[in-house]
Amino acid sequence: MKIERVWGVWFSPTGSTETLVRAAADSLAGVLDVPVSYRSLNTPVQRQEPLCLGPQELLIVGGPTYAGKLPNKIMPAFRELLRGEKTPAVAVVTFGNRSFDNALAELGAILSEKGFEIVGAAACAAEHAMARSLAAGRPDAEDLDRMTRFCAELGTGLAAAKQLPDPPQIPGDAAAPYYRPLRADGAPANFLRAKPKTDPVRCDRCGLCARLCTMGAIETEDPMQVTGTCIKCQACVQHCPTGAKYFDDPDYLSHLEMLRAHYAAPADSVYFPPYF
Repeated sequence: MKIERVWGVWFSPTGSTETLVRAAADSLAGVLDVPVSYRSLNTPVQRQEPLCLGPQELLIVGGPTYAGKLPNKIMPAFRELLRGEKTPAVAVVTFGNRSFDNALAELGAILSEKGFEIVGAAACAAEHAMARSLAAGRPDAEDLDRMTRFCAELGTGLAAAKQLPDPPQIPGDAAAPYYRPLRADGAPANFLRAKPKTDPVRCDRCGLCARLCTMGAIETEDPMQVTGTCIKCQACVQHCPTGAKYFDDPDYLSHLEMLRAHYAAPADSVYFPPYF
């Protein structure tokens, strides 16, 4: 079958998912000898225009696992903006050592609903955005090599195929509820209303956090003010050049303690190859 362009699309506040999607898109474009284009869905401005793809294009789309599914405030963007016409697609989710639970099933279901044909999928361990000691430094060179080899094999198969293969069997329940975070003592953790604080001594009001905020929740004129919804994506914390942003919510911190105590062991990434 003929593919004329590869697209790499991601929601990736801290960069891990973007790194994997770019590696996948570059690998597939190289094998298929076609151009590659990229699209970020990180900010509200970037989530305005739909992306409509035809049957001779190939989409690799990725997002992080939040409480066992796609981020609930971002998931609608995948559903509303991505439109296919029997377009082959590879679904990718990242997870911070605990589990990808139902995130990959949810992403696959959304793509299928919107006219895409799933030809491959992957759930990849990546550095946890909040508890960064979990899967620290991942994706590493070995992770990227594995993704590159997976996509090279996929691209070779697609180029030789006369029609799209049957979709791989992706585990999970797309309609399942979100995972309930726990405190260190095992009680439910509730930090939905938690927002980042700002160290006034360190903050130089550069405004980078406001520009990168995935929900547009940080005031540009006064970045110490978080007036909108915060999804704890950590973009402001990890990208602040002076280290001024932080969280101090007790339930949030207790949840991180629980994660470090129970999910320190390195998790393996899981790939779901197509059937040619």
